[in-house]
Amino acid sequence: MPSEVIENKIYLIRGQKVMLNADLAKLYAVETKYLNRQVRRNIKRFPVDFMFRLTKQEAENLRCQFGTSSQEETTVLRSQVVTSSWGGHRYLPLAFTEQGIAMLSTVLNSKRAIFVNIAIMRAFVKLRQVLATHKELAHKLEQLEQKVGQNSSDIRLIFAAIRKLMEPPPLPPAKPKRIGFIVDQDH
Repeated sequence: MPSEVIENKIYLIRGQKVMLNADLAKLYAVETKYLNRQVRRNIKRFPVDFMFRLTKQEAENLRCQFGTSSQEETTVLRSQVVTSSWGGHRYLPLAFTEQGIAMLSTVLNSKRAIFVNIAIMRAFVKLRQVLATHKELAHKLEQLEQKVGQNSSDIRLIFAAIRKLMEPPPLPPAKPKRIGFIVDQDH
């Protein structure tokens, strides 16, 4: 399983790197309702630092992020939030931290779950390494900037440009701008 597939399913929510239950169910090749049922049956294994339910606002923010992403991702999240056709409840997605994902392999207890969990753990480790490298690079850049000092304005501009490149991309606006014409209702 390519690590890029897994890395694209890791989200930063509430300051934690998490994966959603529907994404995990796909990776484990089980239905989301089966995964949720196994979690409910073993709820004591999933304290709040292992798993939490998204709020409506968090789910909506994710849906907005998927607006520029693939249709499949939008459908996965939307299918967790809509009311079922037979009059069921609205279910907001579950988010699992790295520890919660490790616990899932014990709850699901299949060869595929073990294989997928190993791949997921490797993706989390890779992500931590990338973040550590980024912090290390920022620290080295700061040291170099201090060595250069205030002597050259050209070098300071280069440092400013590098810092701008290191910034994470901005989050999409909470409410997307409407596109189109405004029709005057009086005519």
